[in-house]
Amino acid sequence: MKLAKDFPILELELGKAGARSVSNVNKLSLLTGTAFPSARGTSEIKGDSFRQLMPPLATPLSVHLSLRVAGRPVKKMEPFSCDTFVALPPATVDNRIIFGKNSDRLCDEVQEVVYFPPAVHDNLGERLKCTYIEIDQVSETYAVVLSRPAWLWGAEMGANEHGVCIGNEAVRGREEVCDEEALLGMDLVRLGLERADTAEKALNVIVDLLEKYGQGGNCTEGRMIFSYHNSFLIADRNEAWILETAGKYWAAEKVQEGVRNISNQLSITTKIDREHPDMRNYAKRKGWWDGKKEFDFAAAYSYLDTAKMMTSSGRYCEGYKLLNKHKGNITFETMMEILRDKPSGINMEGEFLTTASMVSILPQDSSLPCIHFFTGTPDPERSVFKPFIFMPHISQLLDTSSPTFELEDLVKKKSHFKPDRRHPLYQKHEQALEVVNNNELSLYILEMMTCMKRTQCHIDSFIKVFIECVIGKPCLQSPES
Repeated sequence: MKLAKDFPILELELGKAGARSVSNVNKLSLLTGTAFPSARGTSEIKGDSFRQLMPPLATPLSVHLSLRVAGRPVKKMEPFSCDTFVALPPATVDNRIIFGKNSDRLCDEVQEVVYFPPAVHDNLGERLKCTYIEIDQVSETYAVVLSRPAWLWGAEMGANEHGVCIGNEAVRGREEVCDEEALLGMDLVRLGLERADTAEKALNVIVDLLEKYGQGGNCTEGRMIFSYHNSFLIADRNEAWILETAGKYWAAEKVQEGVRNISNQLSITTKIDREHPDMRNYAKRKGWWDGKKEFDFAAAYSYLDTAKMMTSSGRYCEGYKLLNKHKGNITFETMMEILRDKPSGINMEGEFLTTASMVSILPQDSSLPCIHFFTGTPDPERSVFKPFIFMPHISQLLDTSSPTFELEDLVKKKSHFKPDRRHPLYQKHEQALEVVNNNELSLYILEMMTCMKRTQCHIDSFIKVFIECVIGKPCLQSPES
């Protein structure tokens, strides 16, 4: 397989991966040194995780995270993770929409990249089992590629065959979080991708399901209890939508040009293009809005001072600055570099770290394919973004699919046992980090480059050897030769 021929952008990406600094890799030693329990009785069934962390604030919070031992909460935290971005013409190059997301989770959680083909469901009386609850099935679902915590049904981010991309964020606000099990925000990401062929239709799917089934349930595997409301960034080849929720209430903002991002806060203020029909009345009844001044969704439903929102030092503001810094020249490479940015906090380190990343190219010219890049491994600075293109007869992505117990065994029984969910690519990544920490990989790459220059060997040979050394496999899916 000729990688340089089939995926020339991968060739460039690999070159950058080999040259990046290794100064931050030591902070991932907790990953490379983790001793995972063996996954007793793992089956061939491919699995379907999420955690977040931040010091508590003084203001009341509807979102809470608590670690419970013998039924007693011993630790409460506020979610502080994940960033999702979109750039549209004229902010981008060559009439493309560029989508990107970092999924930030607890450092011991594995995220897999999985593919599900399109399907026709003749028996509409059959119920669809999501992470916690069952819902009505629809007659047809589209092909999707998902990056998801390996224990659940939904997804942190993904794309479908029609070029729709969705990423979600945990958000805090005044509205109480329901402790009852319902649809997770990650379930809604997958459902929106499976059931909609445009961004706005995906928005419709999500808000309809939110109204019918609600959102709630633990978003982590194990002893940590973590519930929250969600915001979503939904994009297709033509436009993007920001959807932010507080319980069943929601507001949506249409984005047709420029740049936009979301983080762990409500960000829709007075520009509201669609909304829950009772959203304003509910805020008025709760005393969050006086009914006279201009309605501001983020100000009403959260504790934010929206006048200072764009001048704070938080990740939302830092992400917006990074997008604007490159406005007019944003490419998929730009988005990857934004996701790799550590000073801003976008590329998170520590107990919570960026466990997986995604970047998508959505050409406005429908004759061109959408290209979706996934890391499938932690820390985008030390990971290669591997391309995926929808095409007929795609085989399962075995090297990025985690072994798992069935959801019935672990999720429903709420087992505290955490099996080894590391997929083959994840294991190769860990091995590569150990090599990098010993400086052996850097020396090896230098030797290979010297050899290539001396012998003038073909770039494809170098890429092949590099990939075999670092990640095992060159890409998630490639055209059949």
